[in-house]
Amino acid sequence: MSSRNIARVIGVAILVFVLVIMASSGTYVINPGYRGVEVTMGRVSPTFKPEGFGLKVPLITSIYPISIRQQTALDKAECYSADLQQISVDLRVLYRIPESSVVKLFQEYYGEPFESLVAPRVQEALKEVVALQSAEQIVKTREQIKVRALDLARKKIDSLLVIEDVVIQNIALTKELESAIEAKMVQEQEASKSKYVQQRAQIDADTAVIQAKGEAESIRIRGEALKDNPAFVDLKIVDKWDGVTPLVIGSSDNVMFQLQDLEHKNAKSIQQPAAPSRHPLTR
Repeated sequence: MSSRNIARVIGVAILVFVLVIMASSGTYVINPGYRGVEVTMGRVSPTFKPEGFGLKVPLITSIYPISIRQQTALDKAECYSADLQQISVDLRVLYRIPESSVVKLFQEYYGEPFESLVAPRVQEALKEVVALQSAEQIVKTREQIKVRALDLARKKIDSLLVIEDVVIQNIALTKELESAIEAKMVQEQEASKSKYVQQRAQIDADTAVIQAKGEAESIRIRGEALKDNPAFVDLKIVDKWDGVTPLVIGSSDNVMFQLQDLEHKNAKSIQQPAAPSRHPLTR
């Protein structure tokens, strides 16, 4: 092969290589869940690139993908309560970048948005909320602390980022403070138990008084009823009679003895002979 043909082949190969480079650098692909920021020779385009395939100026234009999916990041905040107790809070922050902020965040904030924007604002908001509560109140009202800190962090970040939620995973206290809070809670539980026992005793006493008053009223009403209707006693005796002749029933004016006893006494008096009468002159 002549040198002329070799030069021609080399030239064609170089041309193909340049075309491949130009073609690869003149296209881009934005994956789902991302938006692209176009930068041409240091100048940022004011509009973002949507997901999908697109063309760009080769070699001088670059496309930087920015995720708009919800992301989760761990963080830790060292705070001081209103009673000057040191509290360590472990956080899990859920956030995302809205489409409207993709270009602005790329221009104004360097690095990861969480490290440069989210974490400082969330920690600042949490410290402000914790500083208004005592250590004991912080432990008892964790959900309220979280809600207030989340609302305050959203106001500080404004519309640049969307904070979906802030999860307080753990609140760490000093050992001395934990022991003091635990002892106080035990005392409160014992006091509540004693108060319940006293209230229960008072309720039982009130119930006994009410029952006694009810029984006394019932006896009074029955006494008045018997006084007004004497025949009511005879009616109750007939209702309760079991078929056996009673020993004695009735009042002082009307007494009924058992018939068997009366028959036995009569028979005994008949069988026993009468004692002979003695004349006063007989010795």
